[in-house]
Amino acid sequence: MTGICQDRVVVVTGAGRGLGREHALALAAEGARVVVNDLGDAARSVAEEIVAGGGAAVADLGDVSDWAYAESLVERAVAVFGTLDALVNNAGVNRDRMLVSMSEDEWDVVLKVDLKGHAAPLRHAVAYWRERSKQGRPVAARIVNTSSGAGLLGSVGQGNYGAAKAGIAALTVIAAAETARYGVTVNAIAPSARTPMTEAVAAFADRMRAPESGFDAMHPGNVSPLVVWLASADSGDVTGRVFEAEGGTIGVADGWRYGPRAVRDRRWRPAEIGPAVRGLLAAAPAPAPVHGT
Repeated sequence: MTGICQDRVVVVTGAGRGLGREHALALAAEGARVVVNDLGDAARSVAEEIVAGGGAAVADLGDVSDWAYAESLVERAVAVFGTLDALVNNAGVNRDRMLVSMSEDEWDVVLKVDLKGHAAPLRHAVAYWRERSKQGRPVAARIVNTSSGAGLLGSVGQGNYGAAKAGIAALTVIAAAETARYGVTVNAIAPSARTPMTEAVAAFADRMRAPESGFDAMHPGNVSPLVVWLASADSGDVTGRVFEAEGGTIGVADGWRYGPRAVRDRRWRPAEIGPAVRGLLAAAPAPAPVHGT
């Protein structure tokens, strides 16, 4: 029996632990050949685990926010496995702190790793697929990005992380529009799971849920089936979307869209703005609350 990603070559970033590790293992279980990226030896352990289980994988250690390394990561996949079919952007860090107390380094490192660490591999993977498309070769390529509820709705104490994850959501829809002509789809997930980055929040969620069925709703492996399908050839009709995933739940996140409008055939007077804005807000749906409020 073959899996839905049989023989597809997939790069997974940040795959040494947490969600990325689960994605890499799940992809390999469905027949994918996996390039396991991370900074430390954990990436080697994941690749070895896949190979020991009869799969195909190599580890590639490096910082995906480095533009040149991101290019070499794509090149490594092609050199080892002959092609590249999908990129799962998962690498990320957090440095949680209230904005008024946040340091410049805490801001910079999160934006660098989380947002640039998505943009750099995406850029080089798309360049590879564009060249294949120009050569008239078939392309059924997939990019799966990792956003967050903190980016979609905001989260108190995570201004840096939320800004990066909101940027990833915007990057996803823009890249989907730009790359469709090359046979590339680009989607994102906003997962909720227990990982080394979210241990405190997940522990609280575990206590609140107290599941009767014994189902571990916060296990990171629950998110991976969605990632595997989005990386498969079968998902070619889905692009530019952000999916929420938690436990046994999958949802579609409905982002910014045009709402009620007030129109004049002339320039607005400042004194008219207040009543107009309040009327628009009364007609618009109430925003979802920011996490932590």
